[in-house]
Amino acid sequence: MTMVTLGSTRITVEKNSFGALPIQRISKEAAVGLLRKAYAHGITYYDTARWYTDSEEKLGEAFDGMREKVYIATKTGSVTAEGFWKDLETSLRNLRTDYIDVYQFHNPAFCPKPGDGSGLYEAMLEAKAQGKIRHIGITNHRLNVAHEAVDSGLYETLQFPFCYLATEKELELVDKCKKANMGFVAMKALSGGLITNSAAAYAFLAQYDNVLPIWGIQREKELDEFLSYIDNPPVMTDELEAVIARDRQELLGDFCRGCGYCMPCPVGIEINNCARMSLLIRRSPSAAQLTPQAQEKMKLIEKCLHCNQCKAKCPYGLDTPTLLQKNYQDYREILAGKAYE
Repeated sequence: MTMVTLGSTRITVEKNSFGALPIQRISKEAAVGLLRKAYAHGITYYDTARWYTDSEEKLGEAFDGMREKVYIATKTGSVTAEGFWKDLETSLRNLRTDYIDVYQFHNPAFCPKPGDGSGLYEAMLEAKAQGKIRHIGITNHRLNVAHEAVDSGLYETLQFPFCYLATEKELELVDKCKKANMGFVAMKALSGGLITNSAAAYAFLAQYDNVLPIWGIQREKELDEFLSYIDNPPVMTDELEAVIARDRQELLGDFCRGCGYCMPCPVGIEINNCARMSLLIRRSPSAAQLTPQAQEKMKLIEKCLHCNQCKAKCPYGLDTPTLLQKNYQDYREILAGKAYE
C-alpha cells in the first residue's frame, strides 16, 4: 500500500482516491455499493462537488454513521459570499455531516484572496473558524491561477489536471507545490477517458510522492482495476514507457480534454464530447459513438454560430469552433466508410 500526504493538511491516504463525478450517472443503489466497496478495500479519500448533481447525496448515504472514517472533499462554484454559504450548507446537508475535510473553490477565473472585493476568501476563513471546513483548497484548469494560488500561501491543496500527457509547465507546478508543502490532487489522470491504459497512468503518477490522483469511477470493473493496484501497484517498465511514448505522440497538442467549461453552447452542441470525437472513436469501442443519437449530436455542429463563446471560455486556449469542424468532417468520413463495409 502506497500512501500520500496532502502537504500541510496531514491528510494521509492511499495513493488511489475516488473521483465522484461519474456516480451522478448511475442509480443511488449502484453508487452507494461502489463507494462502500471502495472504502472496504482501503480507499478513504472522496472528491465531489456541488455541480455534480446528486453525487454529494450518494456519498452522504454511503458513509452515513461512519463519517470519521473517510475524508470528503467538495467544492463551491459560487462567485459571491452569499452563494458560498448557500452551497456550503447544502453540501453539509447532502453529505449528512457537520464538517468537510477539504472545501475547494471550483475552477474560479481568478484566485480568491482577502480584500479582493468578492468576500469569498473571507467566507472560507469564517467557515473554517466555525469548524464547518477543515482545510482550504482550490481547483483550476488555468496555470496562471494555479501558480497564483501556490504563491499566495492561502491554500492548503491544489487540484489540477495532471497525467502522463503533462508538459514541463505542469511538472513545474507539481514541484512547486511540493516545495510549498501544498497538497497536489491530480484530476483527469486518464485525460477524460483518452488514456486507456490505467497501469501506465498509475505508474507515471507513482513517480511523484506528493501527488494524489482521483480516479473517476462509474463501473465496478473500473473500481476493481484500481483496487488491484493497492496491493500490486504498477511500476514503470519499458513496456509502459512505450505506451506513454505512443500516447504522447498521438495526443499532445490541440486536443479537447473534455472538461466542459466551454459549455453551454447557444445551439446545444455537446462541445466537450464532439470536439474530441475523432480521438474517442479511435481510442475506445467506436459503436457507441456511431449510434443515431450520437450522429444527431454531431450534426448540431452544422448550426455552430461561430460566436466564439466556447473559445473564450476554454482554459486551454483551444480554437474550439475550428476543432469542432475538423472532428465533424472526420466523423462524416468515418460514417461514409462504414456505409460501404
